[in-house]
Amino acid sequence: MKFTLVGTDLHSKARLGQVETAHGTIETPIFMPVGTVGTVKAVQQRELQTDIDAQIILGNTYHLFLRPGLPILEKAGGLHRFMNWNGPILTDSGGYQVYSLAGTRKIKEEGVTFRSHIDGSKHTFTPEGVMDIQRSIGADIIMAFDECPPYPCDFRYARESLDMTHRWLKRCCDRFDTTSGRYGYEQTLFPIVQGGVYPELRRHSAETIAALGREGNAIGGLSVGEPTEQMYEMTELVCDILPTDKPRYLMGVGTPANILEAIALGVDMFDCVMPTRNARNGMLFTTQGIMNMRNEKWKNDFTPLDEGLGGHVSTTYSRAYVRHLFASKEMLGPQIASIHNLTFYLWLVREARRHIQEGTFLAWKNQMVEQLMRRL
Repeated sequence: MKFTLVGTDLHSKARLGQVETAHGTIETPIFMPVGTVGTVKAVQQRELQTDIDAQIILGNTYHLFLRPGLPILEKAGGLHRFMNWNGPILTDSGGYQVYSLAGTRKIKEEGVTFRSHIDGSKHTFTPEGVMDIQRSIGADIIMAFDECPPYPCDFRYARESLDMTHRWLKRCCDRFDTTSGRYGYEQTLFPIVQGGVYPELRRHSAETIAALGREGNAIGGLSVGEPTEQMYEMTELVCDILPTDKPRYLMGVGTPANILEAIALGVDMFDCVMPTRNARNGMLFTTQGIMNMRNEKWKNDFTPLDEGLGGHVSTTYSRAYVRHLFASKEMLGPQIASIHNLTFYLWLVREARRHIQEGTFLAWKNQMVEQLMRRL
């Protein structure tokens, strides 16, 4: 993987960049649709390419390990071929499931033992094993195995968790550096900065990871319940330490406003389930604000979903029709809403790139943050 810093904003810390992978080039800042189990929910791969213009998508190590399982993925030739997606893929290591499945797992120095949410079977993830699993999945960018501490947690827990994450990181690097990709192309390992909402821990983690000199770096453990102001504070602190010539990935973030604010702080890559999860519940993000498509007010509104957005879905279907689909519990409703929301998120980062290039990002961002979060 190669990262090129193309330019920086004059009035903020926003950056323009290019990430070159074996499966294509990614323009940053970028949003990555989440395809947890080899599918971006309710969206076909063709639509990801043609309607949404997604440059990279995500898979999840925990979920793909359990189903369909490594034997099937390896027989298919990796996740790209299995799901017929020719663009770049990033896989999360399963570290977030260590956090979210707290009731069914045990953490030890060796790794994490958990019960499958599918059939209750018992499994252990170690740093070495997670590297091997992600080699088998075949993602272009793979993540180190870490623990995401809960919010809130006391300083002692956060410190001990971070120390273990750093020990696990060394084991990840050692395993990754002594193995190779299985499908004829190179993969890249991103370490993950942790440390909760404690500035001294975040600083220590960022400095530790920056010193490793890997090709890219991630910021984890935010957007897990902490106040937004603390998320921005920790993000800025970490971005000021991580090297400028490597991409920075803020994991699991977030709302359109979160993304714009984090771009202004120097973040290059984002992912979140919000656009598709909220879409399935009838919430649409638009260039003018947020719409709840279950509301009666859209019943007689025959204007397109979002004329200012472009894209086939957003300009073809009326608000009245999409409201009807949700009221009738038709599957097409969540499908249209999911494509629309992802189209919006990719439009948002594309516009951010344009304004960074033109030197107007900060003023545009300040206007858009307020506008995009309005309830219509």
